Amino acid sequence: MNSLKLFIALSIASLAAAGCASSTGAGGAASAPNPMTNFASMISGTFHGSTPGNGLTLDIKNAGFVGSTDVFNLFVTTSGKYQDTNVRDEGVMHVENQGDGVSVTYIPHFDPTVGSLSREATRFTPEELRSACTVSLSPRGDGYAGETTGATACAQAIHGAIGKWTMEVEPGSIRLRNVQSGETLRFQRASR
Repeated sequence: MNSLKLFIALSIASLAAAGCASSTGAGGAASAPNPMTNFASMISGTFHGSTPGNGLTLDIKNAGFVGSTDVFNLFVTTSGKYQDTNVRDEGVMHVENQGDGVSVTYIPHFDPTVGSLSREATRFTPEELRSACTVSLSPRGDGYAGETTGATACAQAIHGAIGKWTMEVEPGSIRLRNVQSGETLRFQRASR
């Protein structure tokens, strides 16, 4: 269950980037003129879990720009079964340019009635804002990669996700990995 909650925060999160060789400075994410829109394009769509015990579906939709073209929001719904646990979680990935990479903040919605079409989709309670989890992702290969800053950095957003995690996103796939245990969650794009 910890892995699932972390994914949402990182996409994953949430939140979480490139699952291939490091960038040489040419092509792929390294040459993207706008990392934020490049990343949002890579992570938008429907993804299905592809590792054993991972029966999750990630639905990542455009929630629009915030105030200007400098910040982009993606609404994330994670549903299905992880190992023996039924899951349904929702939140927003707040994506901003950070040099040639991106800063991704996952903000969970604790109210199960808030959905991607709700007026409250990009509005948060003080508790949800305090629980936010931020990860910086740098260009790597055809995508982006990064890791959490510590063992408890995303624990409130992820309900028990303890440990340091890496996140890799490239066109068509997302991978999360617990640095200490090696537990890995992979997702493959099913549709845009």
